Amino acid sequence: SGVPSLMQIVQIDAISTMQFISLLLVGGAVLLTLLRFLIGPTGADRVVATDVAGVIATVSVALAALFFGSALYLDLALLFGVLSFVGVIALARTMLGGRR
Repeated sequence: SGVPSLMQIVQIDAISTMQFISLLLVGGAVLLTLLRFLIGPTGADRVVATDVAGVIATVSVALAALFFGSALYLDLALLFGVLSFVGVIALARTMLGGRR
């Protein structure tokens, strides 16, 4: 007739705890990357922040593959990583100058 413990109410297991921690870390990385993109101060800082945002997005898709148990998301993460790389190279050439 006592008060149930928090573990009895929530039923937390090790996997969901790791998922929660990974989501917190990815969220923190997104905030820090957004901060670097907004305050710059140079164009190179913004290009690097864009590249990091692409990596974070790729990791997020890979985490979705883990959470949902679907290998299809891994193919999507690979495709997104390649497209992100090409996009950052194009952005760097545009912002910082390059071959014309």
